[in-house]
Amino acid sequence: MQARWGRPHNLGMAVVAIAMVVVAVMLLSRGSPQGKGTDNPLFAFYLLLAAAMAFYAWLGFNRYGNRAPQVTIDHDGILLGFGRNCRFTWRDIEWVRVRRLGVRPTLQLGIAPQAFVAANLRLSMWSLDDSLRPVRGMPAAVAVRDNGLDTHATAMLDAVKSFRPNLVRSQ
Repeated sequence: MQARWGRPHNLGMAVVAIAMVVVAVMLLSRGSPQGKGTDNPLFAFYLLLAAAMAFYAWLGFNRYGNRAPQVTIDHDGILLGFGRNCRFTWRDIEWVRVRRLGVRPTLQLGIAPQAFVAANLRLSMWSLDDSLRPVRGMPAAVAVRDNGLDTHATAMLDAVKSFRPNLVRSQ
């Protein structure tokens, strides 16, 4: 089973981000009673908003064109892409489950501590655009968000069940 970046989701993300940049520029150029353009006290805010949305537009277009698998589940184990390209063999994986993080379910993987450290996944709680997250309270676990992927976390869990049903934990 392979999960890739979903083309409609990421193209939609890019288009909406560009629309938001256009709106920010229009609001800035229209002006307010305080001033127009750089005289406006909100100039830095609009500039920051435009830069953030331009980044998300760039990210959406890059993901739209990227057809490399981001998650691969096969008889050898699980390969996590997302710029890390790290394979965990079934021996390295201690448990797997699906949990909800906000609205969307995430696939959580409990990794053997030595394999987790060796993988150096560079996880961050603050990276808003990253699909790999640490699992709070579990130092050797990673959550795979399915936002922007063409395969849902529950389908990935079903793929794990087909290879190693003994690893699946309930919530």
